[in-house]
Amino acid sequence: MRWYRQFKPNSLVARTLLLTLLAVILSQGLLTAIWVQKTKQDELSGIRDTSASMANMFASTVNFFESLPATYRHIVLDQIRNMGGTRFFVSFNQEELIVEPIQDTPLKLASLGAIQKVLSEKLPKVLTVKVEFSRPENLRLLKNDIYLHDLPKSWAHHTLTLQPIDPPILVVQLELNKDEWLYIAALLPSPYIHLEDNLLSKDQVAFLLLSTTLLLLLTFILIRAQVKPLRRLAKAANEMSMDIDQPALVEQGASELITATRAFNRMQRRIRKYVADREHLFSSISHDLKTPITRLRLRAELLDDDARRDKFNQDLDELEIMVKGALQCVRDTDLHENNAYIDLNEMIRNVVESHNQVHTVVDFRAARLEPIVAKPLAMKRVLTNLTDNAVKYGQRAFISIDETPSWIIISILDRGPGIPEDKLEEVFEPYFRLSQDKEGHGLGLGICRSILHGLGGDLIIRNSELGGLEAKVFIPPSLEA
Repeated sequence: MRWYRQFKPNSLVARTLLLTLLAVILSQGLLTAIWVQKTKQDELSGIRDTSASMANMFASTVNFFESLPATYRHIVLDQIRNMGGTRFFVSFNQEELIVEPIQDTPLKLASLGAIQKVLSEKLPKVLTVKVEFSRPENLRLLKNDIYLHDLPKSWAHHTLTLQPIDPPILVVQLELNKDEWLYIAALLPSPYIHLEDNLLSKDQVAFLLLSTTLLLLLTFILIRAQVKPLRRLAKAANEMSMDIDQPALVEQGASELITATRAFNRMQRRIRKYVADREHLFSSISHDLKTPITRLRLRAELLDDDARRDKFNQDLDELEIMVKGALQCVRDTDLHENNAYIDLNEMIRNVVESHNQVHTVVDFRAARLEPIVAKPLAMKRVLTNLTDNAVKYGQRAFISIDETPSWIIISILDRGPGIPEDKLEEVFEPYFRLSQDKEGHGLGLGICRSILHGLGGDLIIRNSELGGLEAKVFIPPSLEA
């Protein structure tokens, strides 16, 4: 699971690797395309020059034999073969020999064009010029029924074969006169032996893949090492939102991460000090206000005017309610509680049970759910408050649980009159109440939402289409202990 989380498409490691791979592919593709194009042009230019040079030698050979008397030509050829041959195989035939051509390639066509052009220019008196390439096993010599492998090795094998690669053989047939053909067979010199466009060999492709893999591996190791402190910082920030009493982070990684970690530790200390000061302040306020309120009550009892005394006591009651409400708000939203595994189904059953002792007023539909990690008392406070409100203002309540990949959603639906649409957000404000009864201080919903925000969740209320008010509690399922 740890490796899977690192390779999620939205993770920094995965995005960096994908960006690196894209950069490598684009750069290698562009450079390879430029290199292939340049190499092809160089090869085509080189094979044209080489072929033209060979064509000039062929033309010189033709001029040499044409300068000899016809009766001496075969004698000279026999002497050449007995001495081990030349770079070419040359013979005089009475007919054009059949040539089985090889597959056309750009190099082959460039070579044939260059040879054809030079021979046509150098030998204007020749009736016909035929140029083609053939495989050694299909090469015919002297006659159409005689193949290369039928001749003695000293005649042509050393000239026209190159074991073990067996490259194609260039065949030039020139019609000098009627029923008189000069036959020349030769191999192109290196590096144009094969006439194939093997610019990207298997070894080169394997090297590109290996270098790309090594680059991605090194990038992964580097980014993973740099992301580890960042992931730890994100985890600490998430945990601090639920419990500010977290140990300080170790400052390590790149200089920017060290600066961010140092700033986070400093912020955490300030928040911890602020919360401690706030607790101390409200404790002092609670202690300091109780004494003057009690003193004022005693003095109010000394007033002779009953109406004035009642108004005075009424103002003191409101003041005491405000002080108690403020202290309750601070105390109830204070999440100084350790995380623990919670069975939400069982917790909701316990909350519902207190309302269904006489008769059923709360229906609960449980769901198959794994225990979550959260603050038990804080969660129970939220569920109890919302259920109490649903029963109090809606007489009946229906509770259900749904799970999505992102949230665990607890829905609490009542059968009451609901809330005006323009007041749905105002009810979360402190001391705002729609009911005219004397119970409560208008702090419950605000406290519930603050608790859920501290746990990384949320509370949303809306008027149901079926009637009544529906409260939805959103709890993240991925809280860590």
